[in-house]
Amino acid sequence: MEIEKINGYLVVECRLGEQSQILFADNAACALTTLNLEQLLHTNPAHILEKQNIKRIALDILHELWILEGNYQTQHQTVLDQLQHRNTELSEALRACEEENRAKSSFLSNMSHDIRTPMNAIMGMTSIGLSHIDEKPRVLDCLQKIQTASSHLMSLVNDVLDMSRIASGRITLSEEPFSLADMVHDITTIIRPQAAQKHQSFQIEIGKIYAENLIGDPLHLRQILVNIIGNAVKYTQEEGSIYVNFAQRTNNTQHQKIWLDFLCEDNGIGMSPEFLKRIFVPFERVNSSAINKIEGTGLGMSIVKNLLDRMDGEITVESTEGKGSCFRVSIPLTIAPTNQDKYPLPTGQTVLVTASLDSLSQQIISYLKDNKMNVVHLKSGMETVTWLTEAQYENRMPCALLVGQELTDMSSLDMASHVRQLAGKDFPIIMVADADWVQIEYRATRAGINGFVPCPLFQSRLFAVLSELTSKVKQDHSDSTEIHFDYSKYRLLLVEDNELNREIALELLSLTGVQVETAENGLRALETFKHSPEGYFDLIFMDIQMPIMNGYDAAKSIRQLPRKDAQTVWIVAMTANAFVEDIRLSQEAGMNEHCSKPVNADRLHEILRKHFSY
Repeated sequence: MEIEKINGYLVVECRLGEQSQILFADNAACALTTLNLEQLLHTNPAHILEKQNIKRIALDILHELWILEGNYQTQHQTVLDQLQHRNTELSEALRACEEENRAKSSFLSNMSHDIRTPMNAIMGMTSIGLSHIDEKPRVLDCLQKIQTASSHLMSLVNDVLDMSRIASGRITLSEEPFSLADMVHDITTIIRPQAAQKHQSFQIEIGKIYAENLIGDPLHLRQILVNIIGNAVKYTQEEGSIYVNFAQRTNNTQHQKIWLDFLCEDNGIGMSPEFLKRIFVPFERVNSSAINKIEGTGLGMSIVKNLLDRMDGEITVESTEGKGSCFRVSIPLTIAPTNQDKYPLPTGQTVLVTASLDSLSQQIISYLKDNKMNVVHLKSGMETVTWLTEAQYENRMPCALLVGQELTDMSSLDMASHVRQLAGKDFPIIMVADADWVQIEYRATRAGINGFVPCPLFQSRLFAVLSELTSKVKQDHSDSTEIHFDYSKYRLLLVEDNELNREIALELLSLTGVQVETAENGLRALETFKHSPEGYFDLIFMDIQMPIMNGYDAAKSIRQLPRKDAQTVWIVAMTANAFVEDIRLSQEAGMNEHCSKPVNADRLHEILRKHFSY
């Protein structure tokens, strides 16, 4: 072994005034000095090491120290970087926690105020009503205000419960068929009165629709749309405007899939750029003097965002403070199979359309022409009467007259009255209008209108009424007419364990004339139905949370009974369990319908009409 290739390391102790001593030496040092370890440790270093060897040893030691120092610095920097990164993360987490705590504190403060406000109204109006019990108008006014306050209080509670279920991961989406036309109609029914109270312009338009029958989660979809449109009404001033549009896009690669595009635009108070960044954060509310009196949880948009994320949907928001906001939502949905021959249409026949030249009349004309019907379009009432007079004389009468809400020279009802006298009692006159049929039904029917199609206009609703009237098919119930039923011949079983709730339901049902028997729990309901004659009960309203036997088990047990009416009797869940999962559980138990508490008379009438019209 060549000595030059061997590194030797010595540890030398030097004491002032004393002989130095070697404390440590490695094998390489022994090889360099040609001494064994024992000799080396007992020899004076000055006598052993030559000058060049000492230099080599010193350099080797310095090199090693340099390597150690470099490693130390690298490790030290790495540790520092890690600590700095972790510190940044902790700082951001701290800020997020502080912001969330601030938002929660603000939420609790707002909720305390917002809950107390309707509660104060309920308690105050109750006291006023009791003190004026003999003054019917005063009591009625108090009751209406109590109802309004109660509805608002329920919406606050529902928001909190929805957010709680989302945070805990208990929100599940359904995949079930639904009608887009029915959903939009329901939303319009909910929102339009709210806009009317503030004298706002509320317009809904329907763009290109490829499929009205879809598969998705209708309840959560309705929740998303109502929340967005409701906010537009809430945060838009008196006499402001709200514009809503529905349209669809197809997916070229998946023909059974479509995108539902929804737009909601208002000219309300708008939002600041700072708030836009936090709009989907839970508990956030705009801090503005313009809306400090507007009540809410600050959870609505967070719920919307979470639901859309679960639906693989998208949402964008544009807003300018003081000028208004625009929300755009896109949701992927599946096209449901449909029966193409559902409505026998008067193909090849002429339909007369009398309406001002606007988007609605153009939409009507487009629907008719796309389905191979001939269209004559007139703008005024006098033109229509003159044209029909000539057509009757020449024996070329159209199969129907579609009347818009606005004409250039007279009201739609006045023109309809003239046409009815001219054309006779069987000629179909259909009104297409952005109006509440219930409010105009009396005047419209007296004027001779025998069909009604509500706006926003969907092809299915127009064709259903047109087909019905032109084919002379009589229906007991349709979207165009309101049938008044005599419910006194029907018998209903009310299953409710809470005495107060049972009393309320009995009182509301008594207004319909239906015969009602009661049961205080699921087992009693099962026994009552089992021992009744077959066909004795036409309908069962079933509470869910009850002692001895709950509503789900009671419904399942009734469906398993060996009698024909056990399979056909309608069972309606009447319960405070109002989430999508609860509705699904009631369906799985064999129930036909779901009625959420608190129950109101309109909802009960709706269920009775729906069932007894079949």
